[in-house]
Amino acid sequence: MLKSLKKFPQKTSTFVGEVKGELRKASWPWDPDPKVKGFKKYKELVDSTVVILIAILLLAAYVGLWDLVHREVVDFLTQLGRD
Repeated sequence: MLKSLKKFPQKTSTFVGEVKGELRKASWPWDPDPKVKGFKKYKELVDSTVVILIAILLLAAYVGLWDLVHREVVDFLTQLGRD
């Protein structure tokens, strides 16, 4: 147990170094050109966000519609059982 605790700082340092290396390789959703300023710098990020919001709205409408249909079917079947 004591040996593994002694290696902890070294393993942590190695892990953090590897994470930094991987983050440098990542493709970030903004323009790295320092000349680009304002809204244009974040165009890819904004476009991706809009796509995600539209997808969420469509999914919510789909789920809501199916919920309404199933509720009406269950209500109809329940009414048949009462008569």
